[in-house]
Amino acid sequence: MKIFFSILFVSFFIFSGCSSKEYFSPEVVKDDWDKQAYLDETIVRTTADGAVLENGQILTNEGIQDYYLPEGYSYIGESDGWIIASKVDGKLLLQSIDDNTTKIHFELKKSIAGATVSGDKLAVLFASNEMALYKISSKSLLLKEGGNAPIAVDTRIVNPFFLNELVLYLTLDGKVVIINSDTKEVLRSMLVSSEENFNNIIYFNVIDNVMVAATGYRLFSLSEKERREKYEMRDVIFNEEGIWVTTKEGEVIALTPSLQLKAKRKYPFAHFLGMIMTEEKIYLLERQGYIIELSKDLSSSEVYELNIDDGYVYVGDKAFYVNDVVYPIK
Repeated sequence: MKIFFSILFVSFFIFSGCSSKEYFSPEVVKDDWDKQAYLDETIVRTTADGAVLENGQILTNEGIQDYYLPEGYSYIGESDGWIIASKVDGKLLLQSIDDNTTKIHFELKKSIAGATVSGDKLAVLFASNEMALYKISSKSLLLKEGGNAPIAVDTRIVNPFFLNELVLYLTLDGKVVIINSDTKEVLRSMLVSSEENFNNIIYFNVIDNVMVAATGYRLFSLSEKERREKYEMRDVIFNEEGIWVTTKEGEVIALTPSLQLKAKRKYPFAHFLGMIMTEEKIYLLERQGYIIELSKDLSSSEVYELNIDDGYVYVGDKAFYVNDVVYPIK
């Protein structure tokens, strides 16, 4: 699983209207961002795990994939050697990455929000916020757990997460629900945030026995004990070095895995569309047409200018994608 969220992807908030007429305007711009390429097709849909081009081709962290969605299907993600796609009526398709003639179909009868494969098990989070676990070889239902149906959600829905025999469901109402797939028991339910709308989990990862989850309103960490901090978040990156958050207020915040503040930097009126981390730097894509190159300790930054249009944004491991334009990162 990738270590940043952001993955990647347009959210409900990315191109929402702003009541203020003030925009990010850096005092110093170092240069134009001179790295640019183009996709053959434009992006028409984004998810937490990828984007779909106009011709149905899939774009993931690694770039363009040699796979085209069947007509009427939406991309959910890749896991354990399978590409997962679904229709609004609950039809779910598993297609082997190694052999595109190997396909498995499920008729689940309900709209699907997220799904993940591990071995012979398929974990599904429905749009109704119900959780289910299936045995793939027999297509039998192993477990079903109810959930509170959301009114509205952020489009960055996180797929279920397998951790050995555990299945962690990242719900649409701000919870992490842990189920033992062997005993089919709910072991624990942890509340990340309790907002009424747009309260689904938008980021999740586990590294070195530290669990980090986020909604658009709260950042949650679990190691020896649970910790929560309130931020209006756009993106989250979590790795062995710590946690980095961008906010709707134009802040970049560096934290320890236990959510202790390390550093903070603010870019007035900035609207961040995505964040990428390399071994040395952090890169932020800003809505008005800037890429900010920032040191990991937030002590220094340089601003580059670029032309950017409104539209779909996807953030990969090494590039920002806007519509059909690619902005590679060093």
